[in-house]
Amino acid sequence: MRHKVSGRLFGRTANQRKALLKGIVSSLLEYQRIETTLAKAKAAKVIAEKIVTMGIKGDLHSKRLVLSYVPNRAVVAKLFSEIAPRFSGRNGGYLRLVQTRNRVNDGAPMAVLEFIDYESIKKPKVKKAKAEKKEEEKKEGKK
Repeated sequence: MRHKVSGRLFGRTANQRKALLKGIVSSLLEYQRIETTLAKAKAAKVIAEKIVTMGIKGDLHSKRLVLSYVPNRAVVAKLFSEIAPRFSGRNGGYLRLVQTRNRVNDGAPMAVLEFIDYESIKKPKVKKAKAEKKEEEKKEGKK
C-alpha cells in the first residue's frame, strides 16, 4: 500500500521520469499548448507553474534554476521575455487543464494543458491571416 506517498511514478526510473517531465514542460513553454495523458499533464502542471513563477521573478538566480530544468536556451528566453510578463500581476494559476478524450489505442484519458490566455494570443493571428488572404484575392481580382 502507498498510503501518503506523493508523486506519480509513471512506471519509470527516476531519471526517465525526470527526462519525461522536462520534455513535457519544455514543449509546453515552446508551443503554449500541448496534449498528453491526464496523469502526465497533472504532474507537469505543478512543475510548469513553479517555472513561470521563477520567470516572473526574473533575477539571475531564477534564470539559472530554470536553465537547470529546461535545457533549451531559446525556450528559456521566450519564458522570460514573452510568457512571464503576461502573468506579472497574477499569484499563480497560469495553466489550464482540460480533459478531452480517451486515447483510441489504450483508452488512456487525454488532456490539453495550456496557458490561461492561450485563446487571446492565438485568435488575432488567425484573423490577420484571413484578412491577408482576402486582400490577396482582391489584388488578384483587379489584375
